[in-house]
Amino acid sequence: MAFHPDFQGTETQQGQSAVDAGLRAYMLRVFNWMAVALLLTSISAYAVVNTSLKTLFYSAHMLSDGRVSVGPTLLGIVAIFAPLAFVLVLSFGVNRLSRNVAQALFLVYSLVMGVSLSSILLLYTGTSVVRTFLITASLYAAVSLWGYVTKRSLVGMGSFLFMGLIGLIIAGLVNMFFPSDKASMLISFVGVLIFTGFTAYDTQRIKMSYQYYVSALGPDDVGKMSVYDALSMYLNFVNMFQYLLQFFGQRTGGRN
Repeated sequence: MAFHPDFQGTETQQGQSAVDAGLRAYMLRVFNWMAVALLLTSISAYAVVNTSLKTLFYSAHMLSDGRVSVGPTLLGIVAIFAPLAFVLVLSFGVNRLSRNVAQALFLVYSLVMGVSLSSILLLYTGTSVVRTFLITASLYAAVSLWGYVTKRSLVGMGSFLFMGLIGLIIAGLVNMFFPSDKASMLISFVGVLIFTGFTAYDTQRIKMSYQYYVSALGPDDVGKMSVYDALSMYLNFVNMFQYLLQFFGQRTGGRN
């Protein structure tokens, strides 16, 4: 059976239009999940620092010079490392978790992350935290948009960024035992570059993965994949924000 060329062209255009519409809806779903997670993280961090919950996660000690030092309690230390456990469960359970379980874990994870990051509100002034958040959001949006619209393949960046991340983690651990202000600033600068790169890379990766296989999945699997993609984008934002605080955050003691 023969088809008229114009009919075939119209059918192809309609198919492509459907894919494009589906991609836009999927990307919107991913960023909606990410926005909800960031909101829950912010609320959680604020609640820990500004309510009676603070005594559960932080304790104050009087120093010999009369100053007060605030440090994490045992529960606070657990909260610092708890987000890692959630990431591992979500990562290794990608093929076993249902959509509802993955969504619930992601939301709980964002709350726990807020507890883990609440010390930021003790170390930096609220004004500088908000300012840094807005700077991060602006940079993140611009880089993510570029990653979405660029025709240049960013696939080759993946291995380079991963190796950079490993180096960043090692440098951070060394700096914990042998602290240096200059090293901290350099680590933060490299961290901003790496997670800026990851933001563009992951945006393009999500776009390509939808076009190649996610669009063919069932509703439950698509819903679950959107959570995992939101997790990647959320982590990029949170890490970028923390590193930018080194440059734009104003410490409560008055130092940048």
